[in-house]
Amino acid sequence: MLSFVPVLVLIANMQVVQPVIINTPELDVELTPRTPNQMGSFYEARGFPKSMLDVLKKQCYVTIGIRNKSNQKIWLELANWKFSSAGKSLKREHRNYWKKRWQEMDIPLSKQSTFRWTLIPETLDYLPGEEEGGNILLPFTKDHISVHATFATGDIKQGKAITISTDKLFCAEDAP
Repeated sequence: MLSFVPVLVLIANMQVVQPVIINTPELDVELTPRTPNQMGSFYEARGFPKSMLDVLKKQCYVTIGIRNKSNQKIWLELANWKFSSAGKSLKREHRNYWKKRWQEMDIPLSKQSTFRWTLIPETLDYLPGEEEGGNILLPFTKDHISVHATFATGDIKQGKAITISTDKLFCAEDAP
């Protein structure tokens, strides 16, 4: 029975948050805000130390799903994604920032690795029909977040760029 406790905790902390969906003829992008309790429970169930959980619960989590509907390769490059809120830029920290932070906190390598695989890759090529995703972390804000993203296309990024944007993204908060 004890092995089910982390799953039950995760289910008890889950809240329904509607994703922001952006559809173009070439791709579908789904941005789903996650609450601190959702992500904290997920990581706690994997044995993350309290010091790490305390840092993670202060972040704004967004799960991104991308599906290539085109007949050509589409390139995700997070460096080409810009985030802002209330007229100010929001800096999404690169995965290398998190690696350094966890090392400075002496977080066990197994936990660093688990955290890393939950993040969406910095760069990824999507073949026709391929779907892939992961999380990004942003500084928490109570204001709506604007997202502007550009995707290169073609085998060597020589095709027409695809640009998407929305101002409907937000940081999910735990229920009171």
